[in-house]
Amino acid sequence: MRIIVAGASGLIGTALSRALRNAGHDVCALVRRPPASPAEFHWNPAEGRIDETALRGADAVVNLSGAGIGDRPWTRARINELSSSRLGPTRTLAAAMARQEKPPAVFLSQSGSSYYDDAGPVVLRENAPAGGGILARLCVDWEAAAHEAPSGVRVVTPRTGVVLSRSGGALGRLLPLLRLGVGGPLGNGRQYWPWITLPDVTGAFEFLLRTPLSGPVNVCAPESADVNSLIAQLAGALHRPAVLRVPAPVLRLVMGKLAEELLLASQRLEPAILSEAGFEWQHPSLAQAAAWVAGSGPEA
Repeated sequence: MRIIVAGASGLIGTALSRALRNAGHDVCALVRRPPASPAEFHWNPAEGRIDETALRGADAVVNLSGAGIGDRPWTRARINELSSSRLGPTRTLAAAMARQEKPPAVFLSQSGSSYYDDAGPVVLRENAPAGGGILARLCVDWEAAAHEAPSGVRVVTPRTGVVLSRSGGALGRLLPLLRLGVGGPLGNGRQYWPWITLPDVTGAFEFLLRTPLSGPVNVCAPESADVNSLIAQLAGALHRPAVLRVPAPVLRLVMGKLAEELLLASQRLEPAILSEAGFEWQHPSLAQAAAWVAGSGPEA
């Protein structure tokens, strides 16, 4: 397959591009800087511009574009940036596909588990309703933009959970603390985080590109875990204690809405569609995932 990737330099994009190339696919990246190789094409999604030759002959487009959710405080300007950095690229890609004589067969456009908001211990399958928070509304708009792709394009919107990586990603700031024995749960720790390892994210995306699934797909591990269990397993695999809990009021004071929606919200996702379609995880259990995170060697 010839696959075009937007957001190829990020954590998931880098691992996915490598995995797709290793599988024999022709992978090209969309870049905002001048292209440095024939496998790169220039685009400026903020202005809706893209090299029209990029999508010519493409079989699939993968959209991973978007500013980091937890990178900076949620000022009004930052919230607008979170939205524009997702909706702009998605709509630019959808419009570019519509201009092709033969559009790509599949458009895999990232979404997030925050689509569901805070649901406590309730199990969330793909047919669960959207939440009403900032991130939930963002995911709703993001998925709607993906469905602006022309008729006949199979649109998949993976609602990806917390990606466990050996470096970077959601645990990029927490892992070094855990390795030093000074980390711990956030809030009361009873909130569920839908987690998945980086190799399983790339495996799931490859699976979604070649199977006939469409629409929203929960991309997380089949074993659910609350934050207490997640931190305990990671710390145990690292042979470190994890007793320095950060109380919810402190998180709210320091991080505001960002803490409430990103760290303290509970989303107990079930990857129903992936399971029913026969996807096989490398790390289906939290114990396996923690052992992988604590290990060494290449990430994916």
